[in-house]
Amino acid sequence: MSEHARPAPIAAPFWTPGVLVLTALMGIAAIFIAARFAGGLAAVTNLKQSHPWGLWIGIDVATGVALAAGGFTTAALAHIFGRHHYEAVTRPALLTAMLGYTFVSVGLFVDIGRSWAIWKPLVFWQPNSVLFEVAMCVVIYLHVLYIEFIPAAAERFGEKIKILGTLNRVLDKVMWVFIIAGVVLSCMHQSGLGSLMLIAPTKVHPLWYTPILPLLFLLSAIAVGYPMVVFETAIATTSLNLEDEMQILNPLTRVTVFLLGLYMAVKITDMAVRGTYSYLFDGSVQSRAFLTEMIAGVIVPWVMLLFPGVRRSRRWLFISCAMIVLGVALNRINVFLVSYSPPHATQSYFPSIGEIAVTAGLISGIIFFYRVAVTFLPVLSARPREVKP
Repeated sequence: MSEHARPAPIAAPFWTPGVLVLTALMGIAAIFIAARFAGGLAAVTNLKQSHPWGLWIGIDVATGVALAAGGFTTAALAHIFGRHHYEAVTRPALLTAMLGYTFVSVGLFVDIGRSWAIWKPLVFWQPNSVLFEVAMCVVIYLHVLYIEFIPAAAERFGEKIKILGTLNRVLDKVMWVFIIAGVVLSCMHQSGLGSLMLIAPTKVHPLWYTPILPLLFLLSAIAVGYPMVVFETAIATTSLNLEDEMQILNPLTRVTVFLLGLYMAVKITDMAVRGTYSYLFDGSVQSRAFLTEMIAGVIVPWVMLLFPGVRRSRRWLFISCAMIVLGVALNRINVFLVSYSPPHATQSYFPSIGEIAVTAGLISGIIFFYRVAVTFLPVLSARPREVKP
């Protein structure tokens, strides 16, 4: 590994105004979570029989899983396809995925009504259930992510904590097994989330309901993997005053042009084959949401990335990748919330203050512990930016 690519803890103060704000948001979320377990879901949410799921499923779980895709896409590129040039961004992507899946699990634990029974799928198997497949893949992949992150902890604390050094030496010989397992498991549960909605053909709007929804979920997760790496790397290097990694990020976006284009082509072809384009301009909330998702989150950033000047510009590269990340987030929100309309629903759903506060707290938790990790562990490879006189 080159000198530039050698990860190291950042030399920067930890307690900054931004970290204090994150801590406050986490504290507010903790209060609402305590109220949720003390008084039940009705105490802090607007969930009811007609709308049994809401913001926590749409963002905390479905969107969180999709945006953690950078972990398996960069691991596949660097370690399976042998593009070791990208190892500098692999460890930060794995950290983001690890934290993302951890807080997805926390969000799911808070969201489900019988949270005390969350362990049951691990014991009482139901192989005919898509939800069982998703649950098992997420649980196993979360363990795989922590295993893949052991080398970072061992580099920092291996001499003081002997078991970390021993585990690192053992994993050095078999890590390829966990990398391959992580890619396979990710593909399974990313598509599995789409399969969940196949059992609700009368409840999901035709613009999103399709037999190939699992494929679309998988393709969109793969397409957003590298833009998410660009997005998080740009924010981290800017906020921590580190050099940008344009020499690594620029080639990633060339791959994104193909991956995002493939997703767009499949989605538009499916819509044309099923004839659902008739719903595009009917003036409904669903049609406007679909057009926003596709235009702002897929078509426009894809066209932008076709231009080499955009890919070479740090600002425009960040904007285009942020639009892709937003587009996939909108897709998951649209599928699980906007398009979902039970026939017996008597009124529309809008998240409560408690739901919004918990979601903000979980997102803040991801950012907070990312900062903890890069401060005390060798994660980031970018060097401090030189101060010009």
